[in-house]
Amino acid sequence: MNSTSTTQAPPLPTLPKLLAGQKALVTGANSGIGKAVALAFAKAGADVAINYVAGDDAAQEVVEAAKAEGVKAAAYKADVADEGQVEDMFKQAIAAFGTLDILVSNAGLQRDAAIESMTLDQWHKVLSVNLTGQFLCARAAIREFKRRGVRPEISRAAGKIICMSSVHQTIPWAGHVNYASSKGGIMQLMESLAQECAPDRIRINSIAPGAIRTPINTTAWDTPEAYDKLMQLVPYGRIGEPEDIGHVAVWLASDHTDYIVGSTIFVDGGMTLYPGFSTNG
Repeated sequence: MNSTSTTQAPPLPTLPKLLAGQKALVTGANSGIGKAVALAFAKAGADVAINYVAGDDAAQEVVEAAKAEGVKAAAYKADVADEGQVEDMFKQAIAAFGTLDILVSNAGLQRDAAIESMTLDQWHKVLSVNLTGQFLCARAAIREFKRRGVRPEISRAAGKIICMSSVHQTIPWAGHVNYASSKGGIMQLMESLAQECAPDRIRINSIAPGAIRTPINTTAWDTPEAYDKLMQLVPYGRIGEPEDIGHVAVWLASDHTDYIVGSTIFVDGGMTLYPGFSTNG
């Protein structure tokens, strides 16, 4: 793979207004995938509540960019692993927006270490943000969806939840046992909630990104050498851009996917095809 492949992919097509009139909350939305999802939602016509835990200026920049699309937007600082902060955030967002139709649980982090040196704090931190945070936000959103019910003029569903997972809900990842465990947990959390909540016309699904150009994994793509090594794992031959995830999230939150319930959409350039076997089957 030539190192010139580190250049970004061409821009994606303009999004139609698939989410007009809807209200969305996106966690971890002041950078990376969360930011891209929030802005894609704004372009698709949704008002957006932007959650973040640090970086006031960055969060406000996302708010202003969303407002430039002609929608309402506001930032809410809250740690998704803290029950009280999550409950307060949802109360504030519902008061400001009137209700919520969509939750994207995106907030997540890594604390990598080999198992023999991984601390209990590293384990707890990753599980509390990546998995418990999704539980707390989903619970708050589901309560609002059930309270309000279906708004047929807005959406066929009473509410939509998108859990941001990872290819590592499927692919083991040595040296990242806390992260991979959290993503495996998200898969079962999503599927169990989807099964439980589908009768209430609440659709819950996941997006599982592969290698995406975000700050969380800069060392995997920021040099030609690192990029070429990464491409050995990606049959499609390019790194994903945050906007690739944003467009899938818009589609998955729209009525175009009203019959998709309890599914994981892998957005990974073929990483889950295990490309190492392509020449050694």
